Amino acid sequence: MDIAFSFSGFSQRGGRTGPHADGWGVSLFDRHFRYFARTFHEERPAHASPLARFLHDNPIETHLAVAHIRKKTMGQARIENTHPFVRVFHGRHLVFAHNGTLPHVRERPLAHESPLGDTDSEHAFCWLLERLREAYPKGYPDDAQVLGQTMFGLFNDLGSDGVFNVLLSDGRTLFARCGDHLSYILRTPPLGRVTLADEEVEVNLENVLRGPGALAVVSTTPLTRAEPWVRLAPGALLVFQDGRVVSAFDGFPDAAHVAETAWRPTPAQPFADQ
Repeated sequence: MDIAFSFSGFSQRGGRTGPHADGWGVSLFDRHFRYFARTFHEERPAHASPLARFLHDNPIETHLAVAHIRKKTMGQARIENTHPFVRVFHGRHLVFAHNGTLPHVRERPLAHESPLGDTDSEHAFCWLLERLREAYPKGYPDDAQVLGQTMFGLFNDLGSDGVFNVLLSDGRTLFARCGDHLSYILRTPPLGRVTLADEEVEVNLENVLRGPGALAVVSTTPLTRAEPWVRLAPGALLVFQDGRVVSAFDGFPDAAHVAETAWRPTPAQPFADQ
């Protein structure tokens, strides 16, 4: 799979067509060793990044990618604070990217995991990893439904504190949880031409998804125009494998209440960096 087209629209939101100018990153799971993620980070805006341009012009083949553009609320615009965050768990990379703010997550103690930076997001990831190690001490679970149920509970626990839109992947499965804004689209052959939402770029998707198979794209807001993107409800979790939804967990009223009432930064009331 060639992600250059989606990456083009994504990178424009990193300071050009959107306010997320405090760093960017992308993890690309290797198509030969699917549990290894090549990860690139930069603290500069994505739209003006030579590295982002290089990755666009020299796309790396991947079967699963997680990308993030950052608008800081907790933690400075530094390389160690850029998403996606990556850790090793039972012989594979876990990749985590979060959109939103969890104001009180640092009150949750960590026994073993240590953040490199000072963001609420990385602390949440470390807390999540410790819970996963407790739940699965002997090995990685093979059943996506079982793991999805575990993730659903843990994500909702973290999401009770604030806006928690999150993508987490192990190289085989992608877990996508909606805090307040998350949309997705599924594509299967035959594929046609689509246009980016953020700039006048059109592409034939036959050149993106080469050969048989399916393609799923998840984003906080749709990346393309005039396509049937599906918006998730707050609290909902979808589990994807090989471009298809293999398990789904519905949103619920408490999550909708958090989405409506959660604290969000404003120019007049930014969250103090710690």
